[in-house]
Amino acid sequence: MKQTILGAGLFIVALAGLIALSQARSGVSTAAPAAASGQYPVLINTCLISNDVRSLAAFYQLVLRIPPKFDGESYAEFRTGTGVLAIFDARAQEKYIPGSAESSANRSVILEFRVADPDWEYARLQGIVKTWVKPPTTQPWGPVRFISATPTAISSIFSRWLRPNRAKRALPPG
Repeated sequence: MKQTILGAGLFIVALAGLIALSQARSGVSTAAPAAASGQYPVLINTCLISNDVRSLAAFYQLVLRIPPKFDGESYAEFRTGTGVLAIFDARAQEKYIPGSAESSANRSVILEFRVADPDWEYARLQGIVKTWVKPPTTQPWGPVRFISATPTAISSIFSRWLRPNRAKRALPPG
């Protein structure tokens, strides 16, 4: 009887471990609710609604230097290591959730990407980005950042927190 109970206990522990592993791989959290554990929600996905998924995906492929993963013609996503930048077709969005979104109409969204060298990224993106909002600038609160606008008028910030020994410097004209 003792062996049966011990065997059943080990089976339950092994099963719990497999379930936890499966949930971790699928993105399901096994953590306690935020109030009980002190943890808060983590933003894992931002979805842009677009009238032209392919064009916007091509733009972000150049900007992010990673290929998108497409699911048909209406959805593309970029897995950045921290979260997902998704692009979804406006017509499909309207079909699934009528009246919930309008492509290129939101001028209050800003995406921020952490980069190793904002000056290098700014120079690299000169031939890709058509609209610049702000060149690389050291902000009073620490980051060096520049801001661009995407073809759908969503602003993107590329930033890196300032190293203590980096002096403010002006960019060359042009």
